[in-house]
Amino acid sequence: MNITFSLNGKAVTAQSDTGLETLLDHLRLDHGLNGTKEGCNEGDCGACSVIVTGQDGVPRAMNACILMLPQIQGKAVRTVEGVSAPDGTLHPVQQAMVDHHGSQCGFCTPGFITTMAANHAGGITNHETALAGNLCRCTGYAPILRAAKAAEQMDVPVWIKDAGAGDVASTDGIFCPSNADELAGWYAANPDATLIAGGTDVGLWVTKQLRDLAPVAFLGHAKDLTGIQDQGDAWRIGAMATITEVMDLVKDVYPSLHTMLARYGSPQVRNAATIGGNIANGSPIGDGPPALIAAGATLHLRQGDARRDLALEDFFIEYGQQDRAPGEFVEAITLPKTARNLRCYKLSKRFDQDISAVCGCLSVDVANGIVTQARVAFGGMAGTPKRAPLAEAALMGQPWIAETVAQAAQAMAGDFTPLSDMRASADYRMATAQNMLTRFFADVTGQTTAIQGVNP
Repeated sequence: MNITFSLNGKAVTAQSDTGLETLLDHLRLDHGLNGTKEGCNEGDCGACSVIVTGQDGVPRAMNACILMLPQIQGKAVRTVEGVSAPDGTLHPVQQAMVDHHGSQCGFCTPGFITTMAANHAGGITNHETALAGNLCRCTGYAPILRAAKAAEQMDVPVWIKDAGAGDVASTDGIFCPSNADELAGWYAANPDATLIAGGTDVGLWVTKQLRDLAPVAFLGHAKDLTGIQDQGDAWRIGAMATITEVMDLVKDVYPSLHTMLARYGSPQVRNAATIGGNIANGSPIGDGPPALIAAGATLHLRQGDARRDLALEDFFIEYGQQDRAPGEFVEAITLPKTARNLRCYKLSKRFDQDISAVCGCLSVDVANGIVTQARVAFGGMAGTPKRAPLAEAALMGQPWIAETVAQAAQAMAGDFTPLSDMRASADYRMATAQNMLTRFFADVTGQTTAIQGVNP
């Protein structure tokens, strides 16, 4: 299929034979744009970062190494070579990096520049979080952060303002549905196909495992899968809503979930990864499902013209197995706004951009000092994201006091049989999960529990 997009301000057409050609390879091999580097080739280091602008006109930093060509159909892409003006005038972030000595060996610098330019255009100023997906191992981050800060007040150059354009077409073996109806019909006829949403997981099947995924469907052009509807006491979130969009959505109602999702991959990953993909891949350590389960989310599944609703916790059967029939896909998720005490705790070896050893999400309602509802869900404690029914039962109907919480933590030992692996031992997982219940009690009773706020 032919892929049409804007590259550094000029319309280009690329040929995609399999749909699995990466944007990184295309930029380097077909256009000689070698400023975009291959580092980890899995979306972790940020050396391949480019600016991608869709139909909404919002520039976002993304990882070119795990973006497949059909994902950029109709969009605008800028590499480091397109950040400066056509006459060579430096972008404000480039000049700031020079002024503040933000580059040493230079390998990571192009990725920093494109990410900083995207943030600059979007008015993003929380630089430590916004640059968490770009790794530097020789300059150090202080001068880079100073450069980002210095560029904040500078105007966005006119040449950096792109708009995506172009139609979407499908070809044999590569399907790009424009809506959920098209996807439902095609997937029912091709139930063994691979559905690619953000590609932040599937992309590694290509770059690391060299797998042939044909036939494939790229879902990014199905607009009715991206929408978010406010239903008053709940949101209906399209499966193709990105993690970035979900973060923005829940910030005021569920600030703890917003904070936890800020540690989900990197900004580049969150700008591509979808909430539906995070659920449908069935990972026992995905950070989204425990939070959604604790909040009482409902999953909306579709197979052809048939639709069904399912409590999210019932979707996960066992490791590698979900309650999803051939040709059935996640269409949307309903997330209630009523889990008022929802707290989400992510435990990992690194604070940023790391896979959870344990992710605990809890919601407890208390009336007149008595627990009236408890939802306690964990990732990393079993072969699937899973609730802790014995711990919940130990809380229900009991006074909301430290002794009750301690008893519930002990009861949790009967809820899970965690594994030992490279991230944590079974004993450590159990101890930290129990501690998260204690932390929750301290958190909702007004104590400071976040590590950044606790003084030694």
